[in-house]
Amino acid sequence: MLKTFSRGGVHPPENKLSAVQTIEQLALPKMVTIPISQHIGAPSTPIVKKNDLVKVGQIIAKSSGFVSANIHSSVSGKVIKIDSVMDSSGYKKQSIIIQVDGDEWEESINRDPQLIKEINLSSEEIIKKVGDAGIVGLGGATFPSQVKLSVPKGMTAEILIINGVECEPYLTADHRLMLEKGDELMVGTKILMKALNVSKAVIGIENNKRDAIEHLTSLSSNYEGITIQALKVQYPQGGEKQLIKAVINREVPSGGLPIAVGAVVHNVGTAYAVYEAIQKNKPLFERIVTVTGKSVKNPANYLARVGTSLTELIEASGGLPEDTGKVISGGPMMGKALNTIDIPMTKGTSGVLIIPVGESRRGVVQDCIRCAKCVSVCPMGLEPYLLMTVSEQQNYERTESERAMDCIECGSCSYTCPSNRPLLDYIRLGKAEVGAIIRSRKA
Repeated sequence: MLKTFSRGGVHPPENKLSAVQTIEQLALPKMVTIPISQHIGAPSTPIVKKNDLVKVGQIIAKSSGFVSANIHSSVSGKVIKIDSVMDSSGYKKQSIIIQVDGDEWEESINRDPQLIKEINLSSEEIIKKVGDAGIVGLGGATFPSQVKLSVPKGMTAEILIINGVECEPYLTADHRLMLEKGDELMVGTKILMKALNVSKAVIGIENNKRDAIEHLTSLSSNYEGITIQALKVQYPQGGEKQLIKAVINREVPSGGLPIAVGAVVHNVGTAYAVYEAIQKNKPLFERIVTVTGKSVKNPANYLARVGTSLTELIEASGGLPEDTGKVISGGPMMGKALNTIDIPMTKGTSGVLIIPVGESRRGVVQDCIRCAKCVSVCPMGLEPYLLMTVSEQQNYERTESERAMDCIECGSCSYTCPSNRPLLDYIRLGKAEVGAIIRSRKA
């Protein structure tokens, strides 16, 4: 019997339209816009200025705190300005804008595709280099990876879990990575194991990716301590806490982190980026992005440079379809609807989803009928109908006591609600207010 988490979840249509499309290198853009805040934590501090010449892989903004990440140039050329530019959040963020001239890389980057298996760095050296390379979680959260690898005093990592679930409908970037960069992923996993001083790692993959499961299983015999775990197809299996429950049957406590149960979770894209950083001295300045949708002419998986406009990604797949109703950064469950496609892709851009107008409109909001479907599908055991109500009433004390901060924002509640109630929208608003209250209380 396939493993899965024990509470809630849904199974939306998978629509993995681009699963058979091999990774393509996207053409170099003429200009990139690189935000200095494309990770959880403090924005980076620019260390370049207007008219500076930069190379691919050169650091252009330094991390400004423990929870922060370095930013590197994804192109070579001239810095034409540092300005506030809108990103996927809909807000303007300080960004470094570079006019592309050629494709000159930092000499220290090893561009030879030959696999390097031998790991020569110590745990401390690996963690430092991961931080220097600006690596963040590529599953969507963009948490600085060096912080995750720095296990707090008094706690011990027992197992590394690599997230190859990719449970969001439509998205296939991780699937293609596992198929095309399997050995590099395995070495990256071994590097992470060494950084954490653990002897066991499990790569969890949903059972709708049988080819990836079979491929990595065949490779795993060459990598001691790494096993492949097939998982039941169940959204949101890729959630950290749900994946831990499915793989090792441990439950992360409310308000706690995975390390509280001895686990550290990294995405497959992050493990590959770690391989490139440690073995090839390559910072994180490009990633795989899925461009997809039922009306998209050529659904595809692109290896694209950070800072590339989403417009260029969409044009590479045949342009914006005439029946476009909505464009989403990410997947349909947890992604964000965009009010413009003239924004840059970032380290956290896993996909660009184009939804036809007929599927993009929300249904008419009706009264709650107390069916409790939202409660039954919540993987965190919350009461979404109640959280929406108290958030709408701005009763933030109750919002906090009802554990709003435990919500992983998977959208299962909104997906299943027969009354089309915007449950997640109000829960997110409530979480934002409660988060601010908690931070001010600590200060």
